[in-house]
Amino acid sequence: MCGAAGIQMRAPYGLNIIDNCATCPVREEHLFCNLPLPALQRLNEIKSTAVYPKSAVLFIEGQMPRGVFVLCTGKAKLSTSSSEGKTIILNVARAGDVLGLNATISNRPYELTAEMVEPGQANFITRDALLQFLRENGEIALRVAEQLSRNYYEAFEEVRMLGLASSPSEKLATLLLSWTANAVKSSDPSRITMTLTHEEIAEMIGTTRETVSRLFSEFKKKQLLQLKGTTLIIRNKSALEKMVHS
Repeated sequence: MCGAAGIQMRAPYGLNIIDNCATCPVREEHLFCNLPLPALQRLNEIKSTAVYPKSAVLFIEGQMPRGVFVLCTGKAKLSTSSSEGKTIILNVARAGDVLGLNATISNRPYELTAEMVEPGQANFITRDALLQFLRENGEIALRVAEQLSRNYYEAFEEVRMLGLASSPSEKLATLLLSWTANAVKSSDPSRITMTLTHEEIAEMIGTTRETVSRLFSEFKKKQLLQLKGTTLIIRNKSALEKMVHS
């Protein structure tokens, strides 16, 4: 269930459907990727595959969990909202990520809303099928426990970024650095594809769209970054790091 083509079928939005996890040529180190062949074959039996357009909602905060979604291609923003309607984007999920895992394992309502920010494919596994799969595969159940621990750590880091950062510029610098860290396996981690609007970035760091636009202009003037269309180029990573640690 990882982000490259196995058995491919042409789908809308120019996507290739990844139909068979076992024959996927790029099996990266994600929760349900790079598994032993028998386990991958079992996953193929219990998953259902669908292609989603941009803005499609996979699940909604407060909804009782039906199961998990495994992103094969595309990206999805994970957000939470207050009773007053204020929204914070906590993360952007990428190919290989498993969405709704915490809620599905605990059988508590989804704590976030998952919405596609670009067209993509996701495989769905019902809660009952997932739990039975984990009962049959102790090693994979251990991986799930490790993933839940990472989810907790990432949530803590998000709270720390929003709560302890002294200024919006520090929060934006922290976010940009986290993006470069996520892109470390790419050929050039300093080049990031921007899939979020300024308003969505503002929701991630708890500020306004106007502030984000102003900060991007300031960062460009200081030659900290460069924007070419949807490509963001980090030109001075050390300066961003200094801004965060100061």
